[in-house]
Amino acid sequence: MITEKELVQALGLDIIVPSRTGELPIEESDICRPGLQLTGYWDFFAFERPQLFGKVEMAYLNTLDEKTLGTRLNTFFSFSLPCVIVCRDLPIPELMLTLARKRGIPVYRTKEITVKLEMDIINYLNTALAPVRTMHGVLVDVYGVGLLITGKSGVGKSEAALELVKRGHRLVADDVVEVRRVSQTRLTGTAPANIRHLMEIRGIGIIDVYTMYGVASVIKSKSIDLVVHMELWQEGHSYDRLGLGSQTTQILGVNVPYLLLPIHPGRNIAIVLEVAARNLRLKQMGFSAAEQLLRRQEGIQDESV
Repeated sequence: MITEKELVQALGLDIIVPSRTGELPIEESDICRPGLQLTGYWDFFAFERPQLFGKVEMAYLNTLDEKTLGTRLNTFFSFSLPCVIVCRDLPIPELMLTLARKRGIPVYRTKEITVKLEMDIINYLNTALAPVRTMHGVLVDVYGVGLLITGKSGVGKSEAALELVKRGHRLVADDVVEVRRVSQTRLTGTAPANIRHLMEIRGIGIIDVYTMYGVASVIKSKSIDLVVHMELWQEGHSYDRLGLGSQTTQILGVNVPYLLLPIHPGRNIAIVLEVAARNLRLKQMGFSAAEQLLRRQEGIQDESV
């Protein structure tokens, strides 16, 4: 459920007719520009979406005589509309405001042009209405790659992230990551507001990364491009040494590249994570060092025949 306060703050709207409950029954990220409905065609009316009035819709209303205007607006406001938003700071007919107050439908106004506001609303609702899952881990932006570091408590996730911050990378969330599916193929992660910019370092306690390392050391949200699972090195366990395979893990129905990273004393995890981020970018660009090695080996074998 979207609250009126959140929507108004996110989009810079002015409240003309407030919501009675403070909540808006918006359940999808699309919007409706009701130009066709204002002409009297009500079939397939997407009334469950935010109703966006721009220059065209308002100009058309101004061409209607008083009786026709009353009929169209009465029918329009008979639907359970989540809200009405008027763009370009256009004047709103008094009848529209009267009907909105009577039916309890909130009305907002903005100076923004219609097309720009339409994109802003969709982007905001895509995030606000996205399926959410809370995960235990650390999310860091490394060379533009969002690394979600997972593993058991005490394995060294926060220490590795702190070393990355010292090396110029950016912290998104420590310990708790709120993961949202903003599209069918894309996940983003943020930190809960009460622990944003904070890290827990065993033996020291809670530190504020923003205060300690500056504004460039943190970022509010980041796409999740690679999941790195850290575990203590297990003798006899078979770990990937070539990287020919392409493992993935599923989060909220989205397949994300996955890397199992064994930990043992003396291994510089921060550097390994930097290499993992760079290597992912290279693979996305079509380059694989493991496949290149395989081709070289095949060339040597062909020459020896």
